[in-house]
Amino acid sequence: MSLFDTSLPEVVDKRRPLADRMRPERLGELVGQEHILGPGKPLREQIERDELSSVILWGPPGVGKTSLAKLIARLTHCEFLPFSAVLSGIKEIKAVMADAERFRRLGRRTILFVDEIHRFNKAQQDAFLPYVERGDIILIGATTENPSFEVISALLSRSRVYALKALAVPQITELLKRALADRERGLGEREIQAGDELLEQIALFSNGDARTAYNALEAAVAASPGKELAAQAVEDAIQRKVLLYDKGGEEHYNLISALHKSVRSSDPDAALYWLGRMLESGEDRLYIARRLVRMAIEDISLADPRALEQAVAAMQAVHFLGIPEGDLALAQAAIYLAVAPKSDAAYRALNLVQEDVQKTMAEPVPLHLRNAPTAAMKQWGYGEGYQHAHQFADALVEMECLPPSLAGKRYYLPTERGVEKRISERLEEIRKRKAEGRERE
Repeated sequence: MSLFDTSLPEVVDKRRPLADRMRPERLGELVGQEHILGPGKPLREQIERDELSSVILWGPPGVGKTSLAKLIARLTHCEFLPFSAVLSGIKEIKAVMADAERFRRLGRRTILFVDEIHRFNKAQQDAFLPYVERGDIILIGATTENPSFEVISALLSRSRVYALKALAVPQITELLKRALADRERGLGEREIQAGDELLEQIALFSNGDARTAYNALEAAVAASPGKELAAQAVEDAIQRKVLLYDKGGEEHYNLISALHKSVRSSDPDAALYWLGRMLESGEDRLYIARRLVRMAIEDISLADPRALEQAVAAMQAVHFLGIPEGDLALAQAAIYLAVAPKSDAAYRALNLVQEDVQKTMAEPVPLHLRNAPTAAMKQWGYGEGYQHAHQFADALVEMECLPPSLAGKRYYLPTERGVEKRISERLEEIRKRKAEGRERE
């Protein structure tokens, strides 16, 4: 029999919480963590080869640390001894180690799972060392804190640390669908139908925590009177108003249009309102961040060059922090963009350039702008007449850089708003100096 074909338990106690009943029984049921459990990845290789050593599972709540530890014990046919750092001390450690020693004498391996191992002090963590070194136990510690700071170095050196990632909204949505369909362990007997939008609302509310999502679903199903998951029941379960809209439909585009036009109109209050509507409706945060970056480029541009920095920083913060902390970065960026001076001069300039590129002949690059890496190219006139700006006063030259048919054409016409006012003044100075130089020639 394959290591991953272990049969499910015959009896499931439906009084247990849904999150506990739906723990994966096979590796294929585990959602997420492909970076350590995908084919050929380190932890999967250890499990498949049955060469497991002590490990520390580091990750946020509800990503499957306990489920993974139980699954490892099941697949490697080890005794599983759960141990809570919150409720136990040195006395309890010695008692559970006595059980592990007894199993070892019977030829059975023991996985000691220590939940919240970071809550143990140094002396308590030291108590595990001799048992780990002798091989009496395989230690699996779970922590939400950085083990580099919270786990003693002696224990770290004898363990492999695996970082688990928060589950994404689609992954949690998939878990919820499984729970609704599973008649043996889940809620399948209720035959409840649920729209994707409502399940996504629960997944979004859970902030990457599968346990929270399961709890909310169980409460919402219990409160739904018929055979369909009720929006009001979900709203009550997550204690948040449910604002549904089709992310691929008209309302999706209406809301982002309202946000964009509020920013362009320098109305931070309206921008925040439409942003809030999108956030509460479960919109993809990175989609909003991308649109804010576009606003910074298209509507503010060089009138405030820092607008793009703010928008890109918000995008990075959203990616790094997730929900809900990342939402504050989006709000900050929206306010900044709304109150920033506006300019579409760069946008218009590029449009004019593209129009000329399409309508005019593609003239050769003037010889004086071409590099001359070989002697032959120099003989042909490549680079002849080129003026190196740094060799001239104020780094200003009279040389024309456009093709002859477009010489003197102006595309970028800065506004008198924000930083572009200074850019306009500098540009006029540059153009005046160049014109004077050409007249002297």
